[in-house]
Amino acid sequence: MSLSFPPKLALALVLAGAFAVACSPAPDAKPAQAQTAAPPVQTEGLDPAAMAAVVEQARALPNLHAVIVARDGEVLAEHRLRGAGLGQPVNIKSASKTVLSALVGIAIDRGVLSGTDQKIAPLLASDLPTGGDPRLQEIEVGHLLSMQAGLGRTSGQYYGAWVTSPNWVRHALARPFDDDPGGRMIYSTGTSHLMSATLTRAAGASTHSLARDWLAAPLGVTIPPWLRDPQGIYFGGNDMMMSPRDLLRFGELYRLGGEIEGRRILPAAWIEESWTPRTRSPWSGHAYGYGWFSKETLGHPVHFAWGYGGQMLFVVPSLDLTVVMISDPSPRPREESHVSELHALLDDGIIPAAIAGAPDPSGQP
Repeated sequence: MSLSFPPKLALALVLAGAFAVACSPAPDAKPAQAQTAAPPVQTEGLDPAAMAAVVEQARALPNLHAVIVARDGEVLAEHRLRGAGLGQPVNIKSASKTVLSALVGIAIDRGVLSGTDQKIAPLLASDLPTGGDPRLQEIEVGHLLSMQAGLGRTSGQYYGAWVTSPNWVRHALARPFDDDPGGRMIYSTGTSHLMSATLTRAAGASTHSLARDWLAAPLGVTIPPWLRDPQGIYFGGNDMMMSPRDLLRFGELYRLGGEIEGRRILPAAWIEESWTPRTRSPWSGHAYGYGWFSKETLGHPVHFAWGYGGQMLFVVPSLDLTVVMISDPSPRPREESHVSELHALLDDGIIPAAIAGAPDPSGQP
């Protein structure tokens, strides 16, 4: 079923009764106040009592700005808690890596890239360091997507020096190797930026123009220009802008196997490739594929994009669920304990609500 915003959405907004909220697009609007208690409304597909608890818990998280839950393509719960409107582009931080992965899948399907085993050195030859480590010649497209390039990090304590360097691509390629290409996961946004540079040079077009033409236009969403490096390469893996509703639609594309409203946008095989675990995060322990993390909740596989501060896109194919959570992109302090609460909202609230709200396969009420 295609993504739509039916009249049930109005009912979903009063699902929580006393916790209902008006979804005003005004970015400077104050958080909605609690409404007079109203009788709970039965929302097909999500247990209302469980979702009422989810909304109450979401409101208690001061950095959480928005939650959208869709089931089988129908938005059943949509809550702007604070911050920008749901149709306004916001910084999705490292969830950009997941969108970049989709562009690579399309590029391979179109023959712009030969495959995930394509070596990147020939395309980035002008930026390879003189006398550099010979392992630079071994790095493949797939290594960049799965964070297995082996190059030292440009994230964390190394981020400032990298983004203030005169050439981000050259700086990332000059990092010392911490492992061989194809080895353990080394999370580094510089690795994703190398993917953006590789894609740009292979296509002869900017990453933004590819995102606009290959994804945004056919999906009917907006991806405005974002930050570029000193050489004009669009930032690979950070600072991409999408509205919460548009990010939901991107997630729907994956849930539906790459075809939405009768139009094939992304190869179905690429989605399976992207969701196949190839390594594991040394911090969270979650499996990682091509731009997607994966876990399991109550026996259901969950695939998710994760941006700093809590920019989350969850897809639960077995329950026909797509969930977006948008947070403050620059939390203070920088610790991300908030993210564990977002996972709890999904694992302990939304997924159980979907299980409890699932139609009885026997057809009995």
